[in-house]
Amino acid sequence: MQLEFLQPSAAVASLVTIFYLYRSDEPVIDGIERADVGQIRFMLKGQGQLFFPDGHAEPSCPIMINGPGTGAAAYRVDGPFHCFGAALRPQGWGALIGIPAHERADRVTDGEAVFGAAGTALLDALRGETSVEAMAALVERFLLACARSIPPEHQRLCETVRKWLAASEAPRVAALFDAIPLSSRQVVRLVNHYFGAPPKLLERKFRALRAATALADGGDPREVAELFYDQSHMIREIKHFTGHTPGTLASRMDPVLAMTLSPAAFNELSPPEQP
Repeated sequence: MQLEFLQPSAAVASLVTIFYLYRSDEPVIDGIERADVGQIRFMLKGQGQLFFPDGHAEPSCPIMINGPGTGAAAYRVDGPFHCFGAALRPQGWGALIGIPAHERADRVTDGEAVFGAAGTALLDALRGETSVEAMAALVERFLLACARSIPPEHQRLCETVRKWLAASEAPRVAALFDAIPLSSRQVVRLVNHYFGAPPKLLERKFRALRAATALADGGDPREVAELFYDQSHMIREIKHFTGHTPGTLASRMDPVLAMTLSPAAFNELSPPEQP
């Protein structure tokens, strides 16, 4: 199994947080992925199913657009499985996908239906490359050609939400409402549209993911638990958003999940590099 990460260039950093290339030549690959941001995944080899928090399952497709996750999901793929992916910023979801993110949360969207023949041609070209750098260069050109503009006020809202989530290990929704000169109803509607969930769920999601990252990086469980009401609350929240308890994060964590929880990969809240 191989998982490589690559930072996007400044030209697409407002759309994408990270590129990655996953390869496994096992005949069957089972795993768990944490509640994630929106993704575009190019299935270079393999096909399978995803199993979502509400219990429903969906098949993969050659170009797979995964909506933002509201809880951990499981997957099973008939290998060998090779996949190139791009993790999207909320602005990137709006500019590239166009569908309100909350309508596709915990869902798979057929990327060939969204991107058409140009997407299919890109997939074919990616299958002819071997390095994450060459694949990223192809995908960056494609994304820049596809991206639509989104209203400046929506861009500012997305950046305000990012800063709100990044500013505290336990952000509070009231602070977000205070920071945006809109009614609370408008804020919730726009946050749903770009982030795929209302502010309260984002607060829970990123607190749990931060806690899981800290524990996976060797943090003191007692200090991490201070972010929650009590220890049982911490266990429930981490289990919901990562599929693991704090104990299994340390002892039996899925290897791909371990990599995506590493501080180097967990950068959804990092500021975009300016072109």
